[in-house]
Amino acid sequence: MIGQRSSWMYALLLTLWLVSLNVLASNKINGVRVWPAPENTRVVFDLSKKPDYSYFSLSGPNRLVIDFKNSANAVELSKLAKNDKRILKIRTSKAKHKGATRVVMELAQSYQTTIFPLAPAGQYGNRLVVDLYDKKSLEKRTVRVESKKKRDIVIAIVAGHGGEDPGSIGPRGTYEKHVTLNISKKLAKLINSKKGLSAKLIRTGDYYINHNRKTQLARKYKADLLISIHADAFTSPQPRGASVLVQDPRRANSEFAKWIANRQKESELLGGAGDTIRKTKDKNLALTLADMKKEHTMASSYDFAEQAVKELKKVTRMHKKRPEGLSLAVLKSSDIPSVLIETGFISNPAEERNLNSDKHQQKLAKAILTAVHNYFMDAPPADTLYASTGYKKHRVAKGESLSVLAQRYKVSVGQLKSANNLSSNTVRIGQTLKIPRA
Repeated sequence: MIGQRSSWMYALLLTLWLVSLNVLASNKINGVRVWPAPENTRVVFDLSKKPDYSYFSLSGPNRLVIDFKNSANAVELSKLAKNDKRILKIRTSKAKHKGATRVVMELAQSYQTTIFPLAPAGQYGNRLVVDLYDKKSLEKRTVRVESKKKRDIVIAIVAGHGGEDPGSIGPRGTYEKHVTLNISKKLAKLINSKKGLSAKLIRTGDYYINHNRKTQLARKYKADLLISIHADAFTSPQPRGASVLVQDPRRANSEFAKWIANRQKESELLGGAGDTIRKTKDKNLALTLADMKKEHTMASSYDFAEQAVKELKKVTRMHKKRPEGLSLAVLKSSDIPSVLIETGFISNPAEERNLNSDKHQQKLAKAILTAVHNYFMDAPPADTLYASTGYKKHRVAKGESLSVLAQRYKVSVGQLKSANNLSSNTVRIGQTLKIPRA
């Protein structure tokens, strides 16, 4: 009788203990799966409910410690990691808080760790996932990602004249070819220092390159813009000031007609549509595609030229207040937006001195760089770094405010005001705003 009473009491106490344990431990670790892979090991904890957890790492020896709050463990851990090279042992340890389960992973070395919960899906319930990544493999993956990063915008810079062609000569004997090369080198250095931009000097020394070769080299470099640097001259010393020139539409149409007539050979001059233009037997289709490309290039050339005038007039007198169209061989490409910048009149004694000045050359180069930056912020090629950091454009409609647009485009009101040089929160219907890309 006494023995039966003792057995009954033991069973009651065990039941009460289990009940109290389940009250404290509202969650339970029902399974642990270890998945070794060449570059990482994944450990998955299967739980009865959503995990409430915290974790930290220790060194000497290397360990990863995970505390499951209000949880009990129902899994034998000792042999789980026997086939894994990264985890030496998985065990439990005394938890800091009552009712918690502390799991310790003893590691072979230090690893990059990622820990995250997963909600029930398919055959699986609540889970906690631990990924241990080899640091060397992460470095390789970083290199691979960086190799696929957005490309730089390429600016081809043509220093006018060179070699046996000195260009214009100033009253004090200054050769245009030397001035243009000095400004071009300063401009290239500034462009190359700007993240997302890359400069290609078509002429790097005192030698001559014919006009066809200049555009061929720009195309070889896959240039997004061609800038030709010159210094103007006149028969009298009075004229002065800078100018920005684009291709005259009549010259562009004349060159265009030649390319279409010989499209089998010249398709590479027509950009991305070139292969279609070459292969199609439909002359009207070829003409339409090529004409669209030409019109886009000419419009882009003029848009950049306007930016260049805007910036140059801040640092020098302008001879022409707006871009001017002239028939120029260096600007004939129908697939690369192209401009020619006359930096001043070398035939004017005062401007000859300026054009020989390092300080003035640097000012001109900085102004052109600003024009390049502003132009491509507004109209970046799709596969470039600028496309992810530039601007979108938005025309303000009735009922729209800065706060509404900020919420729509996921930017701040401050970013909108800064991008558009706004001193207040007021905008007007029909106003075009620059929207920073988020």
